[in-house]
Amino acid sequence: MSANPTLKPAVSVIGLGMMGTALAAAFLKTGHQVTVWNRSHSKTGPLAAQGAAPADTAADAVAASPLVVVCLSTYDTVRAVLEPLSGQLTGKTVANLTNGTPEQARDLAAWAAKEGAAYLDGGIMAVPQMIAGPHAYVLYSGPQGVFDAHRETFAALGGTKYVGEDTGLASLYDLALLTGMYGMFAGVLQAYALIGTEAITATEFSELLVPWVGAMLASAPAMAAAIDSGQHLTDVSSLAVNQAAFPNLLSTFAAQGVSGELFAPVQGLLDRAIAEGHAADGLSRLADLLRTAPAGPPDAALAV
Repeated sequence: MSANPTLKPAVSVIGLGMMGTALAAAFLKTGHQVTVWNRSHSKTGPLAAQGAAPADTAADAVAASPLVVVCLSTYDTVRAVLEPLSGQLTGKTVANLTNGTPEQARDLAAWAAKEGAAYLDGGIMAVPQMIAGPHAYVLYSGPQGVFDAHRETFAALGGTKYVGEDTGLASLYDLALLTGMYGMFAGVLQAYALIGTEAITATEFSELLVPWVGAMLASAPAMAAAIDSGQHLTDVSSLAVNQAAFPNLLSTFAAQGVSGELFAPVQGLLDRAIAEGHAADGLSRLADLLRTAPAGPPDAALAV
């Protein structure tokens, strides 16, 4: 009997935390044969009920499928699971969707190559509940031919965004996007803390805050154009204006009994921008400053 030409490729998923479970469920829903493994075997139960095949060991999971998707807590955990499988990864493709750094991704790719495995690194831009939905996507980096070979399988998880042959690029994109997210949430939480000092509920205030933050984010493309062109002059709000106004935030935090530790470094960066002659520029100039070390006093050890 000939093989069914419509049968979708088998996938093994290693790591069944909330995200790994969501990934495995998405593969199952799109018709893939899915093998799952987790150090706590009990986590395989709900997926087994959906049709997944639980593996007794990580080696069994690797042996079951040509594509092994790894989603664990850290790269150290990934290595702890994969390195004992030396000699068993030859011919496999490992797609590691664990959050990490570009350097970690490149190091693991080099190790996988020595093991005869193809390696892709990935960054998941979604929470578990978003997987397979319209707003979820996963960043991938590594050999394009390897990505292309598995693109249709990866589509089960959501959008696929290939960012380059350098294996570390998916992590770099991922961390840069998370940087924007954490910066936004830091401001939102600081705002809630401040407004709450006068018994105004966060829920009430959110009705003003959400559209305001959204409106301000609309300026991000213009900032990007300024950064790419190196032309930072602005007709909106200069760094001199921002430097003069920023102490009002810090003094109000203090007066209202709210910590200013999230925002105090911004004042130092604004002060540095002015000291370096950028008073007329817009906020986009700060991105350039963040990529350069501040000028400091001479090394004390050299002073005489």
